[in-house]
Amino acid sequence: MKKVLFAAVAATIVAGAALAEERYVMITHTQGTDPFWPVVEKGGRDAAKHVGATLEYNFDVSGDMAAMAKLIEAAAATQPDGIIVSLPDAAALGPAIKAAVSDGVPVITINSGLESSAELGALMHVGQPERLAGEKAGQRAAAEGVTNGLCLNQESFNTALVDRCTGYFDGIGGDLNMIDVSNDPTQIETRTAAALQADESINGVLAVGPHVCEAATKAIEAVGADVHLACFDLSPGVMDMIQDGRAAFTIDQQQRLQGYMPVIVLHLYNNHAGLLPGANIPSGPGFVDASNAANVSALAGIDR
Repeated sequence: MKKVLFAAVAATIVAGAALAEERYVMITHTQGTDPFWPVVEKGGRDAAKHVGATLEYNFDVSGDMAAMAKLIEAAAATQPDGIIVSLPDAAALGPAIKAAVSDGVPVITINSGLESSAELGALMHVGQPERLAGEKAGQRAAAEGVTNGLCLNQESFNTALVDRCTGYFDGIGGDLNMIDVSNDPTQIETRTAAALQADESINGVLAVGPHVCEAATKAIEAVGADVHLACFDLSPGVMDMIQDGRAAFTIDQQQRLQGYMPVIVLHLYNNHAGLLPGANIPSGPGFVDASNAANVSALAGIDR
């Protein structure tokens, strides 16, 4: 099956320029402050270039789910050849996605919302199983000495981030201890420092975004806490922190794949009689730590 799919991908890329130009719309829940999403966008644009398509990338700076739903509705009204959408809140975004599917627009969900993707009518999902990723982070943290953890969640509405935190405590074997730190670096530092000062027995922190991890390390250093810091996703700052020992590891969900693969899949689906992979595509989780950080650091924030 894999050989057949890869052969079709290769043939599609070669023949893409000869086909009528397709238009895909990608909509994500970034507010424009998270270094994760430009890598997803780049993956989508690279794939569109490879198959001779165009890609429109949209987000709402407010981070409001109602505003994001309106972006989905507006995109569907233009009848694109496909919509690629992150799904942090299925209740808020689900009606817009269902309506797009009912209007004949193929949809692929990415990043978050794995559990809700199929029931909303999406063709498939590209992303990592978030609770499993959190659990693996927690198991490793526990093996490295963490007994009392704290999880920093920058998007309290995002079910994927809640799953990461919940999985982390499943892995450690403790009760969920999660705080909302927002996406603002100053608030992240302030709220993290306050939590560490309020409970000096905390010896492990999980930051579920790269910018959160960078801000959290400043808070840890400011209060003089001795804690094990683990992260999600890559950025140049996180790579530096791992290589100089300020962070133990980060979970890599290979977000370039979350942008790249949906465009390829939609192109195959539209041009090869509904050709689809036989399952969702898990883009992670994987670990980046001191043993391999040097190999991927040059790609952080660009292709990883």
